[in-house]
Amino acid sequence: MGKGGQGTQNGISKVKDFSMEDVRHHDKRDDKWLVIQGEVYNITDWSRRHPGGSKVIGHYAGQDATDAFRAFHNDLSFVKKYLKPIHIGSLREETKETEVERDFRELRATAEKMNLFKPNALFFVLHLGHILLLEYMAYAVMAYFGTGWIPYILSLVFYATVQAQSGWLQHDFGHISVFKNRYKLDHLMHLFTMGVTKGASPQWWNHMHYQHHAKPNVMNKDPDVRVEELFVVGKVMPVQVAKERKKSMPYNWQHRYFFLIGPPLLFPVYFQYMLFRHIFTRKAWWDLLSVSLFFVKFFYLYIPMLGIGSTIIYYFILRCLESHWFTWVSQSNHIPMDIEEDTAKPWLALQLHATCNVEQSFFNDWFTGHLNFQIEHHLFPTMPRHNLHKISALVRSVCEKHNISYKIKPLGTAFADIVRTLKHSGELWYSTYNAFHSP
Repeated sequence: MGKGGQGTQNGISKVKDFSMEDVRHHDKRDDKWLVIQGEVYNITDWSRRHPGGSKVIGHYAGQDATDAFRAFHNDLSFVKKYLKPIHIGSLREETKETEVERDFRELRATAEKMNLFKPNALFFVLHLGHILLLEYMAYAVMAYFGTGWIPYILSLVFYATVQAQSGWLQHDFGHISVFKNRYKLDHLMHLFTMGVTKGASPQWWNHMHYQHHAKPNVMNKDPDVRVEELFVVGKVMPVQVAKERKKSMPYNWQHRYFFLIGPPLLFPVYFQYMLFRHIFTRKAWWDLLSVSLFFVKFFYLYIPMLGIGSTIIYYFILRCLESHWFTWVSQSNHIPMDIEEDTAKPWLALQLHATCNVEQSFFNDWFTGHLNFQIEHHLFPTMPRHNLHKISALVRSVCEKHNISYKIKPLGTAFADIVRTLKHSGELWYSTYNAFHSP
């Protein structure tokens, strides 16, 4: 424990001088401290009221959260007023930022000077406009030409594109990267694009996605890699699962059954269950209203043309198509990368070990919602996506300076690497399981 001891807060001596080692001891569920810009905060009670969710801030308990804090918040003056009541002291002078941390923070300052956090309103207006046009075309092609196979397939293609592109657009609003400090407008448009247009819960998305950004590919913290009931990923998880004698699935075949239960069923089965579960358990009634508006609109428009049964089939096929699009794009940037326990890596190293890029082209930008610049997006999640390519060269130069791998792949290679990685992880599980549990 550090020196001092004037006053108390929540039963803890309020001290003015801590070492980083002191902070590391406070990483328990009922005892959480973290560091932001050299100051120590007790977030034990505050984490339950944290607007981004208790888990996303709790994942940094016992660690330095300076760069994560800066990455998630646009208006620091607004946020810092919430920090004053939970401030309990400062780090000792000998605890200094590393060269990697200093260079990354200088890089962020450069991006701010270049106005790369300033959104282009026309970009987002046009993007929303093309989504609304495609949604109209999905309905109109069957309304005008009937429900034969050709208009039916065209309608599905249009509507699946609407769902995928709405997914990328709601991602922008969810990260507060469109209206910046006018949070209510971003939240309102998030309700519209995620709820009314896609039929999903914005609050559920925030709960899951913010954790992913805070600790990408970190086992037991990133919900996107809590998949051991069906898959083992990376190099650490297969060994752990094998040693624990877990054999819920034939993981050595996962690169094959991935095609059956991964992309086809993620949205129409798992996500449908999880989003409604979240809505009712968290009493997210605004989300329920926006999702209800989607289903009212959808069934009102399509049942007169298709009938109830065929409309449900149409909906299921639509979700399968959307699920393929989302899964291949989102997993291509993460599954082939490092998946490990939390070792409190600095922000730059943490994100680069967990993410990779896909080559830039007009099609790749549109098809992936600019998540082909996944590295830059993870480093600067509130940066409008149309500006991500403008900072990529500078990011690469910082990575080269510190010998941090910056990976970029063709789109097809990125997709193929998902399957190759699953195959390798499955084989690692199989060999470890046989080595530890063979008769």
